[in-house]
Amino acid sequence: MLSLYDRIRLLRGSVFAVSFVLAITASPGTGTPAFALSELKQIPGQTTQEQPERDGGPTAQTPPSEEAEPDAGEGLQLPLPDPLIRRGAGDEAVTEPADDTAVTEPEPPVEVLYDITKAPEQVRRMRELIVEAAASGDIERLRPLLGKGPTQTQVSVVEGADDPVTMLKGLSGDPDGIEILAILLDVLATGFVKVDAGTPNETYVWPYFAAKSLDTLSPPEKVELLRIVTAGDFADMQEFGGYNFYRVGISPDGQWKFFVAGD
Repeated sequence: MLSLYDRIRLLRGSVFAVSFVLAITASPGTGTPAFALSELKQIPGQTTQEQPERDGGPTAQTPPSEEAEPDAGEGLQLPLPDPLIRRGAGDEAVTEPADDTAVTEPEPPVEVLYDITKAPEQVRRMRELIVEAAASGDIERLRPLLGKGPTQTQVSVVEGADDPVTMLKGLSGDPDGIEILAILLDVLATGFVKVDAGTPNETYVWPYFAAKSLDTLSPPEKVELLRIVTAGDFADMQEFGGYNFYRVGISPDGQWKFFVAGD
């Protein structure tokens, strides 16, 4: 037989066990569902949200916050790119000077002529007379072709009143002027160009190197140039920046305008 005290303790234990089982096994909709201890804990400051009803009823939504979230596109400012030239604090902006240099267009190609028939008749006639006089070996035969007064042929870069034949003899390596006649023939044997076309200064010039960049010469053209000058002369011309040996100029009306060397 149990004592009255033991019966009371046994009854309390049974009641506790039954209550515990009912709390765990309570079916949905018949009672309050049981929660785990982790579900009962509340994070300080966190808004409590009601759990959705298990019968599929409406779900209580959390009331909107007093401060509405900004629109994704509003207030969004992208950082500016870094400047190409960084300046320290207090430095003034440096303005690059404008480039006033005009774009230089490439020079048109020089038209080199070898067919003398493409020159005017008066030009062809004067060239023929010069060649005949130079080939004779007698420099005096050039005198009537050199002209007089305003139409006298320029034979020196320095203006002077000296007799042109005498000046040509002085430029020759021999006293009779034979060397200068040979140079004259060699120059007139090359191709030629027409310069200052359509102007009062239009002139047919031999050799064409006088109007063409030496840097653009082809190998055959270099051979043609070295028939007139030496390799050393050619190197000096390249350093100088252009052809500076003897050249001949005849105007369209047949006037022998110049036979000079230099720039």
